Amino acid sequence: MNFTHYALGQMKSGSIVEVTLLGSAANVRLMMDSSNFENYRRGRRYRFVGGLATRSTVSLKVPRTGQWHLCVDMLGLRGSVRSAIRTFPASA
Repeated sequence: MNFTHYALGQMKSGSIVEVTLLGSAANVRLMMDSSNFENYRRGRRYRFVGGLATRSTVSLKVPRTGQWHLCVDMLGLRGSVRSAIRTFPASA
């Protein structure tokens, strides 16, 4: 499976991950911890925040503090996409 992976590292609850897409619609998946990322990579069940993004820009709120990974893929879709991300800390 082809995908773009962003290892976000430690993120606090309430932080924002902003994903900019250039090209087609894409699946944008924010996953907590390396275990969920590994399950995603191997085609197993995993937990994530996000889903199909039909327009750019997508903002995802980190639901809880921890290690996070973000993946952008075209699974089940046609076309191609490029992506870039920015992160914003949780509001005080």
